[in-house]
Amino acid sequence: IQKLCDRVASSTLLDDRRDAVRALKSLSKKYRLEVGIQAMPHLIHVLQTDRSDSEIIGYALDTLYNIISNDSEEEEQEENSQKQPEDLGSQFTEIFIKQHENVTLLLSYLEEFDFHVRWPGVKLLTVLLKQQGPQVQQIILVSPMGVSRLMDLLADSREVIRNDGVLLLQQLTRSNAAIQKIVAFENAFERACIHGVIHFSVVGHLLHHPLKITILIVSSIRNSGPVEVAKYQKCGNECIVVEDCLLLLQNLLKNNNSNQNFFKEGSYIQRMKQWFEVGDDSAGWSAQKVANLHLMLQLVRVLVSPTNPPGATSSCQKAMFQCGLLHQLCSVLMATGVPADILTETINTVSEVIRGCQVNQDYFASVNAPSNPPRPAIVVLLLSMVNERQPFVLRCAVLYCFQCFLYKNQKGQAEIVSTLLPSTIDATGNSVSAGQLLCGGLFSTDSLSNWCAAVALAHALQENAVLKEQLLRVQLATSLGNPPVSLLQQCTNILSQGSKVQTRVGLLMLLCTWLSNCPIAVTNFLHNPSNIPFLTGQIAENLGEEEQLVQGLCALLLGISIYYNDNSLENCKKEQLKQLIEKRIGKENFIEKLGFISKHEFYSRAAQKPQPSFSSADHMMFDHEFTKLVKELEGVITKAVYKSSEEDKKDEEVKKTLEQHDNIVTHYKNVIRVQDQELEELKKQVESLRVQNEHLQTTVTQQVSQIQQHKDQYNLLKVQLGKDNQHQSSHSDVAQMNGVQPEEISKLHEEIEDWKQKLDQLQEQLREKDSLIETLKLSPVSGETTEQASQTNKPSGPETDSEFHKHVEALKSQIQLQSTDITKLQTEKQELLQKLSVTPVSVSGDNGTMVGKTADLEGRLATLLQETQELKNELAALSEERTSLKQQLDSSNSTIAILQNEKSKLQQEVAESKKEQDDLLVLLADQDQKIVALKNKLKELGEPVEDEDDLDAGDQGDEEEEEEEEEEEV
Repeated sequence: IQKLCDRVASSTLLDDRRDAVRALKSLSKKYRLEVGIQAMPHLIHVLQTDRSDSEIIGYALDTLYNIISNDSEEEEQEENSQKQPEDLGSQFTEIFIKQHENVTLLLSYLEEFDFHVRWPGVKLLTVLLKQQGPQVQQIILVSPMGVSRLMDLLADSREVIRNDGVLLLQQLTRSNAAIQKIVAFENAFERACIHGVIHFSVVGHLLHHPLKITILIVSSIRNSGPVEVAKYQKCGNECIVVEDCLLLLQNLLKNNNSNQNFFKEGSYIQRMKQWFEVGDDSAGWSAQKVANLHLMLQLVRVLVSPTNPPGATSSCQKAMFQCGLLHQLCSVLMATGVPADILTETINTVSEVIRGCQVNQDYFASVNAPSNPPRPAIVVLLLSMVNERQPFVLRCAVLYCFQCFLYKNQKGQAEIVSTLLPSTIDATGNSVSAGQLLCGGLFSTDSLSNWCAAVALAHALQENAVLKEQLLRVQLATSLGNPPVSLLQQCTNILSQGSKVQTRVGLLMLLCTWLSNCPIAVTNFLHNPSNIPFLTGQIAENLGEEEQLVQGLCALLLGISIYYNDNSLENCKKEQLKQLIEKRIGKENFIEKLGFISKHEFYSRAAQKPQPSFSSADHMMFDHEFTKLVKELEGVITKAVYKSSEEDKKDEEVKKTLEQHDNIVTHYKNVIRVQDQELEELKKQVESLRVQNEHLQTTVTQQVSQIQQHKDQYNLLKVQLGKDNQHQSSHSDVAQMNGVQPEEISKLHEEIEDWKQKLDQLQEQLREKDSLIETLKLSPVSGETTEQASQTNKPSGPETDSEFHKHVEALKSQIQLQSTDITKLQTEKQELLQKLSVTPVSVSGDNGTMVGKTADLEGRLATLLQETQELKNELAALSEERTSLKQQLDSSNSTIAILQNEKSKLQQEVAESKKEQDDLLVLLADQDQKIVALKNKLKELGEPVEDEDDLDAGDQGDEEEEEEEEEEEV
């Protein structure tokens, strides 16, 4: 090795140096330590100086990889391999990255397209990240375009480099939020959507259906030959590259809110639905397929994890419901033939998708199992939870699913409790309800079923005082011939029978949850005279370490019975129970036993996360929500036990006073809220009336414009009628001046008859023209009113009448021509023109025509007058309606003014009540100061005064100050 190193360092010929590096590579696997110590500086020098020769660079990179890598499988394949220290690779990595220029030099070699340079460089950088991840990540992060160079590896046309590039990015993005953001915004998500043919673009395997390997096939057609296409068609979703990409995607999204938001806004959640279209796969479930689907489910959980910010989790949950992903997950949940571990992870995934989301919880409640008859999915899952033959992890998953279904879901809680109430139980017994399954598990012989059922029932009561009271109505028939007992009594009976520790812990957690913040339940519990002696006996005994947990829970239950006691039972008042503790247990001993709970190892594990995760069934002791309850009550119970009766009375008085003031303030707040709502409604009505008034004003303006137009039409027709009358009178005068001779009457009659026939023909034509004019006139006139209502400036009646008169004048001109011919005949026979016998006939014909025209005009005039009268009536009605609207508006304004005055009065009353409350608190403070002064005087006079009372008085003063601060905040 030393000779080879000398050749690398001193040889001037490139071939000699290349052969020496090749020899070092062959020895590097078997003699890692020797080659690493002696050859590493020379290999780094080769990388710096011989960049032009890709072959020697490839050998140098491979040698460094063999030195740094701790691949045990390759070492075992060597027959005479020596045992190497486990941290040898880490030590060599530390030496290599001590000079940051070495990592930068390695990044530059990743830009080389030569396969013999790029591939060894990718492997070497991957192993460096495995050995010293944070240090190498920091170097890459500060290197110019460092992350971008690594992302370019995914665009390589060679499959090996693409796949190893994914592995490199896995190591690079591990536990580094800054690099995760850079990788995500380097189009790590977008490439798979836009360039769907590139299956190696980080998540290209993921964002399309893994079971349908379209991306892989298309990519292979583009970049590979037919052999690789067949290989991808065979591997499908069982390809290990899919697993690598899923792991990379998990690194990018886990605990990274920015990337999660980017993933959601990019609509990638909608594409995840296709992952779970499992269908009927006759080929079965291979190990790789199970691993891939398991990672896909975990990826969904990353987006809706309870540790994420509530807003981000809620938005992802809603998106999963809207795109149908939740429906698809429920289909996998209810499918047959699904492996147990996949089913368990699916249950956990559905749990977190519905946790705290009311819409998703309602949908899950409506899901039915494909059975005959169909049964709710919740019932089917609970059957698995209380069945001791089911796997332990599956039962834990079902419990977690039930807890998530009830989390912040009062509707679901009420539905579960209602299945236990007497009025809703199915009398036929044909169907099993969720409540019946929980009661069955609660009283079964399997301790794990007891614990799971107790915790599940406790979650149905979580933060719901109404259901705690309703559950007191549940009656159980324990055996034939015996009267039914309440569920509360049956729990205490089983507890006193000395069952297994796990069963007693579950029942005690249920009772503590049930009695907390429910005085009625506490009264029912204390009504049984055997409960308190049992608890004090359990706490007072000196038992083994296993029983300490039970003792602590008994102390907690007894403390809850004191703290939430309303003193309604004469024999079990607060003071009497505290005296009992002091006599039989001792206050210090009681507090010590109470502290056993929070000091227990299982308590610490359960408090970490909501999901139950235990190595074995024996370790299932505490529930996550119960740990919150213990943390909340431990301090207040300790104070309640140490308080004296006088302090309790003072606290009760102050509490009642504060409650009264709070009730008054709440009442006035409700009144003000209602008045605000009424005020808003009145404002909306006023706004609506204002808009309606404006609309009516616009309508009135349009109607006035229409009336004016009709008036103009009326005046025009009236003028035309006057002209026609003048024309008629002139014809009469002319007729009186003309005369005809009696001798020519017969000839003139004959000619007149001829002309009459012609005139009749012309009049017939005139009637046809009039009918045509009337037809044309009716169509514009019918549309005229509508057009005038919307456009006041549109021309109407006068133009139509002018056209009509043009036609009439044309016909009159024809008649005038005929009259001219008649006049010519009369001129030739002057002797006959002096006779006036013909004149009446002519005048009668002209008068008949004019009379018809006059009648027509008078009819049209009457119609216009009638329309004008109707418009006047409508205008008067609109004016009256406008007046009434103004009156309503004035009335609304007066009502608003009255409500505002009432609101100001109420606010003044609230201020006065708060002032009275402050005065009361000042009075209480003065009284405490007087008490302290009197005690000091007693001490000066030599009277014995206990220091504990002084301490309690100080504590009382602190509590009063805290209450005063809370009151000021209110």
